[in-house]
Amino acid sequence: MCKKIAIDFRMHKASGIGTYIKGLLPFLTEKFEVILLGTEAEIREYAWSKNIKILECGREIYSLDEQICLSVKIPKCDIFWSPHYNIPILPIRAKFRAVTIHDAFHLAFYDSLNFMQKMYAKMIFNQALSRSDVVFSVSEFSRSEILKYTKTDKNIFVVPNAIDEGRFNNRYDSAVLEAAAREYKLPENFILFVGNVKPHKNLKNLLFALEKTELNLVIVGKRDGFITSDSDILEIIEKNNLTERIFFTGYVKDADIAAIYNLAKLFVFPSLYEGFGIPPLEAQACGCPVVCSNAASLPEVCGDSVLYFDPHNVEDIRNKIQAVLNDENLRNELCVKGFENIKRFSWERSAKQIIEIMEKLR
Repeated sequence: MCKKIAIDFRMHKASGIGTYIKGLLPFLTEKFEVILLGTEAEIREYAWSKNIKILECGREIYSLDEQICLSVKIPKCDIFWSPHYNIPILPIRAKFRAVTIHDAFHLAFYDSLNFMQKMYAKMIFNQALSRSDVVFSVSEFSRSEILKYTKTDKNIFVVPNAIDEGRFNNRYDSAVLEAAAREYKLPENFILFVGNVKPHKNLKNLLFALEKTELNLVIVGKRDGFITSDSDILEIIEKNNLTERIFFTGYVKDADIAAIYNLAKLFVFPSLYEGFGIPPLEAQACGCPVVCSNAASLPEVCGDSVLYFDPHNVEDIRNKIQAVLNDENLRNELCVKGFENIKRFSWERSAKQIIEIMEKLR
């Protein structure tokens, strides 16, 4: 008999978690009777949602409202799955609970949180572990971090992320690439950063690394969002005479992100902390060489397919960027290794792992 599984789908637009649930869902719908909690108008935009039951629950993440909505809306089902650690605390009508904890960022960077954030993070994190029958994470690094900061004795299943190779590839027509370059006013030659301005993304050190170069940097994201989140970013850009060389794309349509990866000379990922790190794989699938931080999960995900730097060392970041840009053989080698590396990851394989584990819940 087909299991009935309800899934919290409200974070489908979030960068990492959204990519995760959207990548897995088409395969889960083939095996289970899936019910999604979220906003119907948004969910119906996905082709695979045609025959899926949707329960309206558009409450704000991490709020009291979400707790009430989840408790009321989650139907009687075999499994309720939270793709993030913000699980329902109140009783629900599911036989079993599953949760995916992508990283232990809020515990690893506990001192950077305000009082209320600390209280919420510690409480809900431990609740997610203790109340869930199945706990997934996305890398061995994240698994080790969860065990380190919580002392849980739960068995944590590692199921890696992947990418949509139908969208992220190097088979784009030149006319499509030229159109994207015009629409987002991209310079002719540029290196690329995809991410947000949260301190652990380490954009500041990347900007400092560009100070003694003539390189153009394209940042995929809204300029206003970056500046209001961290005024130091604007200050660094202005003080270091980078204004003419930093390009914010503004909002980028999903269909255009791959084109921008294709246009970039190099993708740079200076992050200090990642539970997995999908953008380097997206860049590799598009034939873009990658230079990358040697921190957290990134060596696990990227293997020997990128050139690593110390994310705390501005000169090392600069030198590694220049090394790849100045050496065509190295660029080609990284591209070839990148195409090999992405073969290790597949949403279909990851979904099969999750399905197998969930089917064993009796």
